[in-house]
Amino acid sequence: MITQLAVSYEEHLYNLIKDSPDFMVMTSENRSSIRGLPPLLGERFIDTGISEQTLLGVAAGLAMRGRIPIVHAIGAFITMRGYEFIRTDISLQNLPVKIAASFTGLLSEANGPTHQAVEDIALMRTMPNMVIFCPSDEQDLNLGLDIVLRSDCPAYIRLNHLPCAVQHEPFSGIGKAEIIKGDSGQCDIAIFSYGTLFKEAVKSCYILKELGYKVRIINLRFLQPLDEELLTEAALNSGLLVTVEDHYKQGALYTALCELLIEKGISRRVYPICLYDKWFAPATLEDIIAYEGLRGEHIAHNIISKGGFNA
Repeated sequence: MITQLAVSYEEHLYNLIKDSPDFMVMTSENRSSIRGLPPLLGERFIDTGISEQTLLGVAAGLAMRGRIPIVHAIGAFITMRGYEFIRTDISLQNLPVKIAASFTGLLSEANGPTHQAVEDIALMRTMPNMVIFCPSDEQDLNLGLDIVLRSDCPAYIRLNHLPCAVQHEPFSGIGKAEIIKGDSGQCDIAIFSYGTLFKEAVKSCYILKELGYKVRIINLRFLQPLDEELLTEAALNSGLLVTVEDHYKQGALYTALCELLIEKGISRRVYPICLYDKWFAPATLEDIIAYEGLRGEHIAHNIISKGGFNA
């Protein structure tokens, strides 16, 4: 039975920081996840208006003076308009600014291509010192929020308010993935996923198991740093590796896993399920997932028919 955490991200965030005056909440006129916080935080809440570069510059200045800014903005705009400011003012200085990005990947839903952050992880992976936290749902987000906010380094958070698909385990540290219950030991297929499509990856796992395949699934949680030990063990004990993500093929999980395998000298087939060099159709989330062929049944079918796995 899946138990949801009793509070929303907004309420959980407030509970974590209300008695810690060093924390400040900031936004560039994107209050979708934090509408109730301004009257509760008073001067600890700052809205710079639609000016992502100013937002990041102010956050960096506050961090240099001992504050911990939690910056809220639309993912596509904060990562691309603000790229230089993140790199120069925050990342290279190793300042503890936390960037909470909304409407990332397929969560942009009915917004058009300008609002679709499907290259954000690739951009943030180039940043020194940057933690990249990509929870699979709101429960996962809330479980890891405290450890990410209280870390000394900058962090990029893909906000996710979806209901959970599994009962999550507590966080064991930054960069640690979550092993979802599945086949242990040698497996036919290992599925690695995170964020919005994790639920569909779980569905595909059930379908594949019903067809007689031995499958394990891992919720990455962090795209930087990676849980190299867990990924290496899974790769060595699986015949086919599959990455499932709402991001371009280049620069995120598929790329990171291939880089790790090369570094470790491991030869394995890696099959990416992702977005291929195009924007997705503006629609509701369920319609997008269906239209782009990213439902659990689509994923399972593609793994069998196109993944190159020989049973």
